[in-house]
Parts: sequence; C-alpha cells; structure tokens
Amino acid sequence: MIAVDGLTLSRGERVLFRDLSFSAVSGEVLALTGANGAGKTSLLRALAGFLRPDAGTVAFADVDPAEARTKHLHWLGHLDGLKGARRAREELAFQAQWLGAGADGVAAAVDVLALEPLLDLEVRQLSAGQRRRLAFARLIAVQRPIWLLDEPLSPLDARWRAALGLLMQAHVERGGTIIAAVHDPLPVVHRTLDIGAGR
Repeated sequence: MIAVDGLTLSRGERVLFRDLSFSAVSGEVLALTGANGAGKTSLLRALAGFLRPDAGTVAFADVDPAEARTKHLHWLGHLDGLKGARRAREELAFQAQWLGAGADGVAAAVDVLALEPLLDLEVRQLSAGQRRRLAFARLIAVQRPIWLLDEPLSPLDARWRAALGLLMQAHVERGGTIIAAVHDPLPVVHRTLDIGAGR
C-alpha cells in the first residue's frame, strides 16, 4: 500500500537518513523505532506530504499521492491538533465535518472511545489522555485505510492503551495499514523498522 524508495531526508544542515527504502502493505502494522532525533516523526511527515524529501519517492499503490494523502490517509501527530477553547463536542463536530464523517460515524467514535462525559468540557480542561482519545475519534468516525501515527499511545493509561490496541488490530484486520513512530511497544502484532540502524 505504501512503497518508499531511496528516501533521503534532512532537517536544516543535518541528514536524518539517506537512501531509505521499505514498504508497508494492507493488513500490516509497521513500528518506526530509533533514538530521539533519528527522524521518525520527520519520516511520517514526509509520508503525509508535509515535508519534501531531498531524494527518493513515496508511492501509494496505484493511487496518485495527492489523492491518497487527502482521501485515504489519517494523520495523528504527537500534538493532538485540537483547539483548546472549543468544547469537545464542537471540536469533534468540526473535525467530522472537515473529513466528511456522517452522524453514524461520529456516534460510533463517541461510543467506542467513551467520549460522551467529555463532550461539554472545553478541550483545554481535558487531560492529555482524554485529548488523545478525542483526537483519535476522527480515525474511527471516518474510515481511511492508512493511519500515520506519532507516539499514539504515550499519554494513555494501561486500560486505554489496550483498548486502542484492539482498535488498531480491528483496522488491520479490515485491510488497513498503520505506520507508527514509537518508543514503547505497540499492543498489537507489528513489524519494526529501526530508523537509526546502520547510520
């Protein structure tokens, strides 16, 4: 589903990695590991189209990259991308409308992620784990095959790490693909790519 060939990426004057090639297919979870600064987040951002690589290509099966990134991909960064002054209900409605989610999808996300008690609170009143669940809701509300996740479980307690592991497993069982930058092990069967190996 995603094929990376000969990717070289720099930040400023520093080359993060050079001539990186790998693929991730339908039904697979790929965990990106490596030391801080190795380029895990930058690689995810390049896959999402936010950074332009110095060399190499990113292909999405037979789909044009621009179309894949706008219609077939979910991005969940290390920062949740939520507006603190909005109530959680308003923020979820905004994201759902932006992505084209229907009422059934939003209701499913609220139910699966136990968001109902949080919806009338301002986003800035939520804990880090609660904000992560709210951010994750868009992945449930709108089905897209590719999930790019940056430290998706880091603010969550053990219960919600396990619960989101089940959601990840369900996604790949439906044929989805997940690429996640992680420090902690993912609670789902995965393959590992060490970004810093051999540098």
